[in-house]
Amino acid sequence: MNTDPISDYLTRVRNAIRANHKIVEIPSSKVKKEITKILFEKGYILNYKFVDDVHPGIIKIALKYHPVTKQSAITSLQRVSSPGLRRYVGVDEMPTVLNGLGIAIISTSHGMMTDKEARNQKIGGEVICYIS
Repeated sequence: MNTDPISDYLTRVRNAIRANHKIVEIPSSKVKKEITKILFEKGYILNYKFVDDVHPGIIKIALKYHPVTKQSAITSLQRVSSPGLRRYVGVDEMPTVLNGLGIAIISTSHGMMTDKEARNQKIGGEVICYIS
């Protein structure tokens, strides 16, 4: 039993990057699917596939590396809000990651989005994680 599935998701991706894996498989959920879509849209992962034939469902993520230096597109994944301590921010306190070079994933009443999208729509929410 896992008490924090989002933290597990981030840890699996972080460990796969450190081990230079090309693909990582993660148990699926709606929140994890939304985070995966955001990572793909922002260019942090190469591709993804949702496999829903099996019972728990699986997300297969193809990690992105630089062709010459073999450096990962994701340099850091940091969980901000946890089940024991939720972190909510208004539009005025919206965080910036690496002066705008990274992203913060925010869970809002309009769904999951990046910090920039939430600022443009002028809505706050729960800060899920920082990615750079």
